[in-house]
Amino acid sequence: MPLKLSLKPGEKFVLNGAVVENGDRRATLVLQNKASVLREKDIMQEHEADSPARRIYFPVMMMYLEGRAEGAVYDQFVLRMTEFMGALTNPEVLADCVSVSRDVMAGDFYKALIRCRKLINYEDQRTGRAPAAAKG
Repeated sequence: MPLKLSLKPGEKFVLNGAVVENGDRRATLVLQNKASVLREKDIMQEHEADSPARRIYFPVMMMYLEGRAEGAVYDQFVLRMTEFMGALTNPEVLADCVSVSRDVMAGDFYKALIRCRKLINYEDQRTGRAPAAAKG
């Protein structure tokens, strides 16, 4: 099933590891086959991984872009998820953590990223941190 991307002028996205920037007009791209795509608003820089949930999101994002769950990035994910789960008591959030881990193990990294956003939102609510402003 094709993926349709509607891009704002100047919007950046990552396509199979390459950073692509739209020109000065709105554009629509249709990807006809499977590809790793992240819009600018979903891209996290390493220095932005400054909280426990964000330190889970970042390695999941890297695994999504690399297309594999192994090596140092996977080890970082396991460590951060273990730490995060050890500090939780909320059964719903713990279940979300288990779902993220299952998605990663199944290689469904995009689905894991979506679930990680829920962890970040939960963490932001608990800590009183204002949600990050949407980029672009």
